[in-house]
Amino acid sequence: MSGALWDDPIAPPAAPDLIVEADGGSRGNPGIAAGGAVVLDATTGEVLVEVGVYVGMASNNVAEYRGMIEGLRAAFEREPASVRVRLDSKLVVEQMTGRWKIKHPDMQALAREARELIAGRQVSFEWIPRAQNARADAAANSSMDRRESFRRDLAAELGGLTGAGRRGIRG
Repeated sequence: MSGALWDDPIAPPAAPDLIVEADGGSRGNPGIAAGGAVVLDATTGEVLVEVGVYVGMASNNVAEYRGMIEGLRAAFEREPASVRVRLDSKLVVEQMTGRWKIKHPDMQALAREARELIAGRQVSFEWIPRAQNARADAAANSSMDRRESFRRDLAAELGGLTGAGRRGIRG
């Protein structure tokens, strides 16, 4: 598979340009579901984009994939050299790195979509504890509460003068 995948905290790769924190939730599992993501400037920690993607009736794992995919799309619009994806779903991290098989057909299709999106790009995956994923969780919950998708481009709201923009990453 093209696209570099990494999730070994002992020997990290060079620092990424952007970080995507993604999460998904379902009220009922399956139930009302949404994914959420934030795109961060890896150097400053500034939130550049916040997205919530309303999925409808689905599992939390399907919602997690949707949040990750939308977060990656938002990150790639900025043309970064590398992206680190941080998720609190061990399942999605292990599936995206190829260590665990994907048995559910819905998740197979989503994993294929994600892999096509990252093909030829420098992307790493990292599992994080749920407590460290509060921003993406809040975006997913906001989308579930509203029952609609949303996107906030905070870099544009700030006039594009974020740390990323100052370093040549499209803001």
